[in-house]
Amino acid sequence: MIPAAARTHPALAYLRARRGRPATFSDRYTGVFGLLIAAAVLGRPIAEALAGLAHHADPARLGPGLALVAAAYAGFLALVRALGPVVLPAADASWLVTSPLPRRAVLGRTALLLLSAAVLAGAALGLTALSVFGAPDQLGVRLAAALVLGVAAGVGGMATAVLGQQSPASDARLQFLVTGALSVAVLAAVLGAGPGRRILGAVAEAPASLGAAVAGVASVVAAFLVRQAWAALARIPARRILASSTRTARVTSAATTLDPGMLTWVAEDAHWRGRALRSRSWPRLLSRLGPAPALAWQEWLRVGRRPGRLAALLGAAALPAVCANAIGGGSGPAAGMLLCGALTAAAMCTGGVRRDGGDPALARMLAVDGRAATAARAVLPALLAASWSALALVGLQAAGTLPAGAWWVLGPAAAPALAAGALRMARRRPVDHSMPVIDTPGGAVPTGPLIWALTGVDLALFGSLPALAALASRPASVAPYVAAQAVAGAAVLAAYILRPSRGKRP
Repeated sequence: MIPAAARTHPALAYLRARRGRPATFSDRYTGVFGLLIAAAVLGRPIAEALAGLAHHADPARLGPGLALVAAAYAGFLALVRALGPVVLPAADASWLVTSPLPRRAVLGRTALLLLSAAVLAGAALGLTALSVFGAPDQLGVRLAAALVLGVAAGVGGMATAVLGQQSPASDARLQFLVTGALSVAVLAAVLGAGPGRRILGAVAEAPASLGAAVAGVASVVAAFLVRQAWAALARIPARRILASSTRTARVTSAATTLDPGMLTWVAEDAHWRGRALRSRSWPRLLSRLGPAPALAWQEWLRVGRRPGRLAALLGAAALPAVCANAIGGGSGPAAGMLLCGALTAAAMCTGGVRRDGGDPALARMLAVDGRAATAARAVLPALLAASWSALALVGLQAAGTLPAGAWWVLGPAAAPALAAGALRMARRRPVDHSMPVIDTPGGAVPTGPLIWALTGVDLALFGSLPALAALASRPASVAPYVAAQAVAGAAVLAAYILRPSRGKRP
């Protein structure tokens, strides 16, 4: 029922007009024809992929594969929670949400889009899990059970996120679900690397009827959560929808304009908005060392105020070893993931460099020397990169990907080059879309986004070549590579610090 005050509201006419005309025969014919063409094009690849599922599970890859699936599900829930998930366009959010119209009529289309996204994500997770466990018998039953279970997990997680947007207590339950998924990932990785591999093998050899029963129970739970979420749409506070819509609009703008750097500002502003920070006096040692260490001290404070993110970062050091066991292919993928993870760890503490690049007024007021500030700011990224890469190398060696030796020393040796790359990434400007487009045999390549993506990564890659060469060849003695990597890393960081600053402050 629509309230009497809303029957003459102009927003009601807008909603009715947005529904559009009814579908005609031409619309239905076009839709069916498009579905038939898609089935004809994708039918054979899908059939071949499904036929490849009929295999026995590899005991060595059960644990890492299940860990990746659980981590992907946790990432899906965290992404949904970060985006809203109930959002509207900016105009609709500022007009329709605050109108006297029934909330379900306003958010109906958004709910349908969320349901579709949850179904697709859940189906992908179910197929991935089935490819890990295999389907040696009763492929049809196992495939249906995996799809139902995956869709139930995706839809149930999306419904829990909608409920979490309603109240802080429901949001705490969503955070508990994310923590549970991460705990399952850790437990699967531990079981897959030890004697507990038999437990996962027993799960893989379970009868198909048991999987169908679990999928049925999961679908019932998901249906209950969907009903609760549909009822909660009318009770979500308008301020939460407005805040989520504003945040999502910024993310969409960053994606459409190909300026991923804006996402960093969105995440930081969303975290620090509304938080009360305690004022503390700086250590006395900073006042004696000069303005450059004081300018870099803000990064240490930011890392210390977010211990959860630091713990999650260090825990993610096990991902290269997990992926190496789950995917295989030697140490090549593990080396790429090792470089990306260590560079991410170093870039996590360069927020002050990005802010000074956009507004260098503070650095100019302090009259900080550019080279001294760069050297002071490179300490924390180097420490985080060294810690993360050392832990990741220890994990790779424990997983059997690397031979015996002091491989963990490669991490601290490559840390200076990674810190230089992270600082260079923090100082890069937005994407220049006016740059030309290069025609290649693989298609047109816009040079603006390409140069933006390679800025900083090129420096880290060039400075980490000895470490990457050691991971690719896996020699019996890693000592020569460690020495070469230490020289290369120190040289890259020194060259970056001593580069001409062109009169600019840090």
